[in-house]
Amino acid sequence: METDEGKLNSELDEKIYQIYKDFLTRVTKFEELVAVGGRLLAGFQEGLEYLRRPPIDRTSKLVENIIKANETKRVKLYFEAGCINTHDGVHSISKLHTCQLGLRDHLSKAKSILSGLECLLEDVTSAMQNVNGTLSPICIEDFGDGLNEQATTNGKEVASSRIQRPEVTDFAALMGFIYSMLKQDYVMQEKIVSALNFKLSSGELESYCLMWSLRPFLSDEIMHQAWKLIP
Repeated sequence: METDEGKLNSELDEKIYQIYKDFLTRVTKFEELVAVGGRLLAGFQEGLEYLRRPPIDRTSKLVENIIKANETKRVKLYFEAGCINTHDGVHSISKLHTCQLGLRDHLSKAKSILSGLECLLEDVTSAMQNVNGTLSPICIEDFGDGLNEQATTNGKEVASSRIQRPEVTDFAALMGFIYSMLKQDYVMQEKIVSALNFKLSSGELESYCLMWSLRPFLSDEIMHQAWKLIP
């Protein structure tokens, strides 16, 4: 016959497991948002680079001969406009505006998901404390400061060693690590979006796109171990 303590532990395990699954579901939504944001950033880069592409080099003999052979009023206007088709120029400016709005919307949605993840992490902490009053609370900030060191060393070792026998503390610890990684990832994205303007150099913009794609604050190993806890 199951004791009251055993029943309580079983209920706790099930509750935390359900919270953990909900947590990873929201993480997936965050990942999808990042992918969409990456495409919007690439669109902004494409539109800006089109607007400031250099005009055709008329010092080339071949190019000059082609121009002379087709020196219509339309061709003249094209060169006077800096070798940018008026319609394409308007389209590029519109695209830049659309991409910026889309990225701001991305940040709003991503921030909302992060808030939900933080609430779930607090729910797990509360559930564990209700069963054992001596249990130390999971401090979200603790994951942030030490993550860069622990995520590549201790974090991986803890996740790897515990993966064979997951306990409630395993779920809570992984949730803490993942939340902190995503929060840092979001802060980076926020800084990138706030820095976007028409005066950005090609090198700066390329670096922003690369950082968005690389996501340096995320550990693939920890994410992999997190998903392995789901049968």
